[in-house]
Amino acid sequence: MPRDKTESHKRIIEAAKKEFLEYGYSDASLRRIAADAGIQVGGLYKHFASKEALFESLVEPAIQGFYELYHSIESAYMDEAAAKEWENQGEAVRMMAYIYSHLDEFRLLILRSEGTRYEDFKHEAAKLEEEATLRYLDEIKANGGQVHDFDKTEFHLLSTAYVESFFQPLIHDLSREQAMHYAETLSEFYQPAWKTWLGI
Repeated sequence: MPRDKTESHKRIIEAAKKEFLEYGYSDASLRRIAADAGIQVGGLYKHFASKEALFESLVEPAIQGFYELYHSIESAYMDEAAAKEWENQGEAVRMMAYIYSHLDEFRLLILRSEGTRYEDFKHEAAKLEEEATLRYLDEIKANGGQVHDFDKTEFHLLSTAYVESFFQPLIHDLSREQAMHYAETLSEFYQPAWKTWLGI
């Protein structure tokens, strides 16, 4: 809508990001956001139906981009399944670069989303990782490859730990340079371990 491109809309977005980053979703105040944006509280509702809708506008584009990148990486792995090889597609580095290119949005998601439908984002990302890996393993087997039997509970825990590792730099407030180095370390640490454990 035209009003979404007004200066007041831009001020609301910036004020909201600042407020949510400082106070978190639950303690954020629409009154403070409005004051910082230079409008009345009622004016906020001409742009956003609720506080959660405002939060959603900040994080949803970054989430959609995250999932698009993830599926492109998954697709590359599936292309390799016919060769019965586990190729390092560089997902740790690519994912970390994406996260740090949308740093405020992921700080909101990981550190400030309690009280929203996004507070389970890490859990949803871990579920996505688990399901994608199972599809990949099925594809390897369908092409005559061998995969070790594994305990499903352990697989779930390991998948969750792997995804959680991507967000630790946010929790520990690492710089981009530190986070990218850490991403390289993640690849060196996890790729051989997964390959050995799964026998691929």
